[in-house]
Formats: sequence, C-alpha cells, structure tokens
Amino acid sequence: MKNPTETWNNIRRHCRKEWKLAFFSTFLLGLLIHMPIMLRDIPNHDGLASMYFDQNMITSGRWFLTVACGISSYYTLPWLIGLLAMLYLGIAAAMLVEFLEVRLGWAAVLVGGLLAAFPSLASTFAYVFTMDGYMLAVLLAVLAVLLTKKYRLGFLPGALCLACSLGIYQSYLPFAVLLCLYGIYMIGTSEDILRNKVKKGFSYVWMGGLGVASYYVILQALLRLQGRELASYQGISGMGSAPQGGLFETVLHMYRDFFAFTLKGKVFMNNPFAWGAMLTLGVCVLAVLLALCGKKKWWKSLWFYLIIAVTLAGLPVAMNLILVISPDVTYHLLMRYQWVLLPICMVTAVSKHSGRMPWASWLGLACGLVLIFNYGVMDQIAYSNLEKKYEKTYAYCIRLLDRIEQTPGYYQGIPIAMIGVVGDESYPSTDLTGDVTAGMIGMGGDSLLYTGANYQAFIQNYLGATLNILPPEAMEDIYYSETYREMESFPGADSIRIMDGVMYIKTENRE
Repeated sequence: MKNPTETWNNIRRHCRKEWKLAFFSTFLLGLLIHMPIMLRDIPNHDGLASMYFDQNMITSGRWFLTVACGISSYYTLPWLIGLLAMLYLGIAAAMLVEFLEVRLGWAAVLVGGLLAAFPSLASTFAYVFTMDGYMLAVLLAVLAVLLTKKYRLGFLPGALCLACSLGIYQSYLPFAVLLCLYGIYMIGTSEDILRNKVKKGFSYVWMGGLGVASYYVILQALLRLQGRELASYQGISGMGSAPQGGLFETVLHMYRDFFAFTLKGKVFMNNPFAWGAMLTLGVCVLAVLLALCGKKKWWKSLWFYLIIAVTLAGLPVAMNLILVISPDVTYHLLMRYQWVLLPICMVTAVSKHSGRMPWASWLGLACGLVLIFNYGVMDQIAYSNLEKKYEKTYAYCIRLLDRIEQTPGYYQGIPIAMIGVVGDESYPSTDLTGDVTAGMIGMGGDSLLYTGANYQAFIQNYLGATLNILPPEAMEDIYYSETYREMESFPGADSIRIMDGVMYIKTENRE
C-alpha cells in the first residue's frame, strides 16, 4: 500500500494539464464571481424558512438530496456550502473536458469559466441551502456519461450515478442527455467500424434507461417505506404518467419554450455583446463543419444529412426533457443549466480544429471570454439587487414590528391575520434591474416577502421576535371581508386593528 505522499504524486502525474486548467478556472472564477453571496447571509423568499432544513424532499422525488446536502450539515452556511459547490463543479469541469476530448489549454479554461459564470448558477446560489447538493448532482451527471464512454461496462456504474443525480434534482437529466448525444455524435464521426459504433452508441442508451429506471424504482420503494406520496408541487405527482395534453402538444411546448428562452429569455443572450459572441461562435462552428465536409467527403453521404436533421430537430426536445418528467413544471432559471453546454460544445468544436483554422480559434477564444465576462456582470447585478431586497425587507420589518408591538391590546402570541405582499401604493418599486433579472427567479423585485409565513420567518430569524401569524386557509374569509377592505395599507394609521381577539394587518390595498 502506498503512503499518502506517493499516492498524491501518482495522482499529479496522471492529471492532464487541461483537467487542472478546467478545475482551477471553475473553482477560482466561481469564488470570484459568487463571492458576494458566499460571504453574506442573504436569503431569498424560500431561504427564509430554510435556516435549518434536513432536505428530506422525497415527496418531490429528491430521495438523495438529504444525503448530498448532509455533508455540509443542514444549516445554511453560505461560505462552506459555496466552497463545496465550487469543488464539485470544478471536478465536474475536469471530467467534462475529458469527455469532450478538449486538448487545448485555452479551451479548457473557457469550459470552466462558462460553467462558473452562467447565470443559472447565480440563480441556484439564491437557493444556497441546496447549492452544494445540486452541484454534486451535476458532477454525478457528468461522471455517468464519462464512465459510459471510458469503460466497456461503464454504463452500469454510470446508471447508478445518473440515478443518484436525479435523486438530488431531476432537472439535471437534460445535462446528461445532451452529453450523451454529443458522445454519440463523436462515435458517429470516428473511424471505427459500424458494428463497434452501434455497440458504443447503445451503451449511452442503456446507461440512460437503467439510470432513469433505477431512480424511479428507488423512489417508489422509499415512498412506500416512509408511507408518503409524491406532492403536487411543480406537477411532480404526474411523474411517470402520460402528458395530459398528449405527446404532440408536449413536444410542441418543448419547441416553443426552447426558442422563447434562447432568443427572448434575456439570459442566454441578454445584450448585443452576448448576441454577437454567440453568432460569431456559430459562424466559426459552421466554417469548421464545412471544412470537415470537404475533407472527409461527408457531403456525399445521406447519413450526414440525416444526422444534421435529427440533431437540429432533437435539440429542443433534449434540452427540455424535464417537461416529460413533470409536464406542469414552472421553469425556473436554476433548471436551465444545460443551456451552458451550447457555447461549451461550440468552443470545443472550434478548438479541435485550431491547427487548420487559427482565425476560428482566436474568434472562439474572444467570444468565450466575452460570454464569461457578460455572464459574470449579469450575476453581479443580480446579487446587488438581492442584497438591496434584503436591506429593504429588513427596514420594512423593523417598522412593522415596532408598530405591532406599540398597538394597544397587543400581547405575545396574539393571532395575527395578514396576507404578506408589500403594497406598491405605499412602497413604489425601486428595483432598477428588471431588464437583467426578469428571468432570474428570486433575484428581481424589491422585497423578500410574499406570504405571511415569509414575515414570520424573517422577523423570527433576523429580528428575534415571534409572531403568531394565521395560516393562509384562515385568511380566506378575512381577506374578502368589508372590514379588511376598508382598512388602509401599511404604514397607514388604520393599517393595524385588533378585533375579536385577532390583530388584522393590511399590507396592500386590494380593489
């Protein structure tokens, strides 16, 4: 048995240069870009109730999340969670460049930089209490396809990795599927005989099929052991059932969503710089493809045109496979991390032919850097507004709590009836980031408060006071009552009343 020093030296000798570059570019850029949220406790609306959360979300299909997040404890510790997340993502980046066969240092750096800067990652950091678990899911998704590619029976451990990735967060399935499609494309363009190509291509199919099946079987077994059922949240209870609108309507929805988000989502290409970089990358990839067609005579083969057609037609479906798992899902930006693979694969394609087309390499490098910087700036804008949301919420709750405690008749534990939304007639919008953060859930807006439970959690965790706020079902009759309608919204003089032993607080006007 080797001692630790010998083992470490052996690992260093076998680590390729591009693995190291991808890892450190991801880890270091990740720390630099996301430092604002890692060094402060800045919750979003969901984070208010997750200061300590055991992450047992099996009713949402996430049976492995409690294990993945347990490594950092179940407390919201942004710095520790962020470090682990960047460590996992850095390892995933190193495995990704190996899977994509990236052999140039500048391309490996761009792969890591794009992974670290893409705005979907910033949106995930808004839910920092699950951040490390989600990045472990990305690592497992990449490991699944890498094992399948590298080893004859690699699809077996790959299936287990995919099942665990889905058990953390199902939204990373498209990430794995896109890499499988890229792997099949590389097999198809290799010089291997047809029999081996088919055999290797189907290994990805076996891995995906076994992985999804294993995930579902484990999920059902654990649900029965715990005596629980899938929740209706995000349509997860419909997992495994046929889409209600039919297969054709589901596929059509996938296409609509793909083009809407890609072209008009204000995230993937959110300004002229990003548009220019992506279009230039597209031109470079097209030039590379045409050069290969001429050299390898692909234009004479019917298979070439068939592969191109299937790729273009299947891309929107592969990107939006989550709509098959959960047809009624409301897409959040943190569910769209797979979009980062588009510029990554484009940079990879250009880098592989840098010797023949040096001009394309320079353009690819420039475009990748522009995208990384652009995405990084977008992340900073989002974090800046999230911090301002917290500060405005803190100031608002200080004033509200003081008024509550000064109201005659108030006592500790008095039932409080309130809706929770901050009224914009008294507190007009001051968020200047709408054009940037509109698609970044949890980042836009002026307040962290949307429900009575948000008030209760914020005031308890950040102001040290406990309020007995009634649940939403107890508010239905009160909300539509004439008495409530006649009250002023906070901070009006008549915004707080005590009637029949209940404190009424009106935070918004409602016509």
